[in-house]
Amino acid sequence: MRNGLEALMWSIALPGFGQLLNGKWLKGIVFIFLEILVNVQARFNLAIISSFHGEIDKAIHLIDFQWLMFYPCIYFFAMWDAFKDAGGGKGRNSFLPFVFSAYFVTVGLIFSTVFRPFGILFGPIWLPMLSVIPGLIVGFLLKFIINNASKKNSV
Repeated sequence: MRNGLEALMWSIALPGFGQLLNGKWLKGIVFIFLEILVNVQARFNLAIISSFHGEIDKAIHLIDFQWLMFYPCIYFFAMWDAFKDAGGGKGRNSFLPFVFSAYFVTVGLIFSTVFRPFGILFGPIWLPMLSVIPGLIVGFLLKFIINNASKKNSV
C-alpha cells in the first residue's frame, strides 16, 4: 500500500500508473489500455499539441468527440480508484470532488466548440481543463454540505 497522494499524482500522469504502484496489476493494465485506446481514437494528443500552439480551430477539427467523451470519466475514476486503493478517501463522500470534476470536464468538452468566455474560444483541450476548477469547487462544497447536514441529523 502506497501513499494516497503519490498514487493520485501518478494516476494524473497516466491513468493506470497509480494502480500499478498500488500492486493492482489487472486494473492498471486495463486503465492504461483504455487510456491509449481513447487517446488514439480521439486523436487527443494531436489536439493537445495544436492547442498548446494556439491552433484551437485545428484542434477542434482533429478531435473525434464521440471518443473523447469517454475520457473524463475514465481519467477521474482512475484517479479516484488509485487514491482510494492507496488508503486515501476514507472520509465520507470523498468521491464527490472526483465525480463532479468528471461531470464538469464532460460539459466543458460538450460546449468547447461554441462557448467563448470573454470572447475567447478555448477549444476541446483548454475549456475542459479549466472546467476542473468549478468541478472541484462544487464537489468539495457538496461534500461539506452533505457531511454537515448528516452530522446535524444524527445529533
